[in-house]
Amino acid sequence: MTPISNSGVVMRAGDVALVLDLGGGLPAVVHWGADCGELDGAGYSALLASSVLPVAPSEVDEPVRIAILPEHARGWMGRPGLSGSREGTAWSPIWRVTSASLDGTVFDVASDAGVLNRGAGSLVVTAVDDAAQLALTLTVELSEAGVVRTRAEVENLGELPYQLDDLLLCLPTPAIASEVLDFAGRWAGERAPQRRAMTVGAHRREGRRGRTGLDSAMILSVGTPGFGFDHGEVWGVHTAWSGNHVHQVELVLTGEQLLGGGELLLPGEVRLARGERYESPWVYGIYGTGLDDSARRMHRHLRARPQHPRSPRPVTLNVWEAVYFDHDVDTLVELADRAAELGIERFVLDDGWFGGRRNDRAGLGDWTVSSEVWPDGLHPLVDRVRGHGMQFGLWFEPEMVNLDSELARAHPEWIMATGGRMPVESRHQQVLNLGIPEAYAHVRDAMCAILDEYDIAYIKWDHNRDLVDAGTQSTGRPSVHEQTLAYYRLVDELKERYPGLEIESCSSGGGRVDLGAVDRTDRIWVSDNNDPIDRQQANRWTTQLVPPELMGAHIASGASHITNRLHALSFRAITALFGHLGVEWDLRTADAAELAELGEWISLHKANRELLHGGELVRLDHPDTTISVNGVVAADASAALFAYVSLARASVASPGRIRLPGLAPNAVYRVEPALVGGLPHGADPAPWWEEGPIELNGAALGAIGVVMPRLRPEQAVLLRVDRVDGQDSPGSAA
Repeated sequence: MTPISNSGVVMRAGDVALVLDLGGGLPAVVHWGADCGELDGAGYSALLASSVLPVAPSEVDEPVRIAILPEHARGWMGRPGLSGSREGTAWSPIWRVTSASLDGTVFDVASDAGVLNRGAGSLVVTAVDDAAQLALTLTVELSEAGVVRTRAEVENLGELPYQLDDLLLCLPTPAIASEVLDFAGRWAGERAPQRRAMTVGAHRREGRRGRTGLDSAMILSVGTPGFGFDHGEVWGVHTAWSGNHVHQVELVLTGEQLLGGGELLLPGEVRLARGERYESPWVYGIYGTGLDDSARRMHRHLRARPQHPRSPRPVTLNVWEAVYFDHDVDTLVELADRAAELGIERFVLDDGWFGGRRNDRAGLGDWTVSSEVWPDGLHPLVDRVRGHGMQFGLWFEPEMVNLDSELARAHPEWIMATGGRMPVESRHQQVLNLGIPEAYAHVRDAMCAILDEYDIAYIKWDHNRDLVDAGTQSTGRPSVHEQTLAYYRLVDELKERYPGLEIESCSSGGGRVDLGAVDRTDRIWVSDNNDPIDRQQANRWTTQLVPPELMGAHIASGASHITNRLHALSFRAITALFGHLGVEWDLRTADAAELAELGEWISLHKANRELLHGGELVRLDHPDTTISVNGVVAADASAALFAYVSLARASVASPGRIRLPGLAPNAVYRVEPALVGGLPHGADPAPWWEEGPIELNGAALGAIGVVMPRLRPEQAVLLRVDRVDGQDSPGSAA
């Protein structure tokens, strides 16, 4: 063992500091937030001493030390970090640390005193409770991007089974974080922001749908009152789990406030025999000065992963809204030909290619190509697509089954159910229990047979219903936990067997947007709703967690299939441009002018793909809710694209100057419209457009801005911003 002098750890990266106290048990957070600089022993001791709250009247007689896994036995009166029992005993553990390591180097917490300053790092602490006969491993990490994540593993050391009911990992936030932001949503209306003032008690968001959910909180944030995209301090928590889950913030009467997250366990779902372990999902903590700073930090963290997509994101045609279940080889071949002419790079065949799946009431689970619809198999279509140099993608819904299917008739016992009854149907389907080894193997082998036969580069992986009565029939016990692990295992196994295979996480649209899914897939489907008005909100807020290159955003037909609203192609295209671009449109119905304009938008996206998918997110705070401005700035601030969007009719003719934030203050930029097909119908150009590009420094563009054209409701324009100097502008500060 190499000793390190250490009773406290200071991790600093990405302008964030995480200061941990190891002197009194499990790691406790002394500070999480803005970088506090390097701390020597005296500075650390002063910070630790000055962070202890006074003992309140009628409370326990010593200051309460709140660890990342809060302990009821130490006087914490909020929700404990660990809840469970062994037949009613061992329900209030108090942990004794047995080992600690920092970036793999072991040290003795009891004998080594001092403070260790690090950049990014990983702390692992093990502990036991001899009376409760439990062992714990707690991992706390700070990434180079300044993102905190923590995870716990609990082991049963006793002879009797231990039933784990709840495991909540928590990070403290200061009293100034008194406003709460999280998200609600529904089908075709995901990521609807909602705010409230923080009050004493818990604001707890439970996801009990067996998947992340269309109404998922996604990130639960607290911040200084009125925090926005570019101002205010913000602390957020995200639970990286695709099954039942919890996000919460709790303020207790003594003044402590904790953000927490974890898996939501159903009764009796995790019962540990001697030697068995439960590993929690990762719980992420994201700090920033403003929501954009938080989002950019999350994007940098995800982009640094070894599995993050490195190749340009292929422009995709998905044929669902073009043909639905009406699969016809000649029609689909014609769509592939038109897609290739437009420069589309990936063709995706959606639902309806297999078994008896002519509608949504039958065939789900029978993963063999329908000989009725495809007498020669998928080969004629796949060969045509690949002959054009495009990738071929295919839709699956591996976790679901129709009762009217060969699979359900052969194995009704594989359907998730409990109590001797069949769960209520949703979308005419039930859930296949992948926690049953035979069911898992059947689905895996059926998918592999398709992947072995055809040149498939991409799977659109759907999950179209919530889980109700999701148990294992033979035992009656709940099985959402095992189902979630089986989903992860199946994705991992396919990825390992087919290197280069990309998978999209789709779930009734955006019902599976979490880092558990994102870590295993290459794209998320934001929403089934491609109406650009609704997608403006869904895209804008999904980027709080997910970088644009992982967000499926499609240009659909002029009349939205969800809302039936009509929109100009320019508005549809600009809305989709900032994500992983795709098309969801029966191209046979598009006229020559529409096809020509669509081809130009695709070319513009490709020309700017490196910027769009590698730059820094910018969203503008503005009091006029009828307008929206979002953009992306290159990491080196050399270029930017901004979208100016008119969502509705404003009360004034013009909002005045619109700021373009995020640029290098002392650099000079050329600013000009990026028009495809001219101005939107009826729009009036900004007067400066008529004189050609203007040049201003980044400080002026960010603090003052430029006047934008007058747009009608539901229209948008693009601005292109390029740095034109290689040095600081004349007269600017160095």
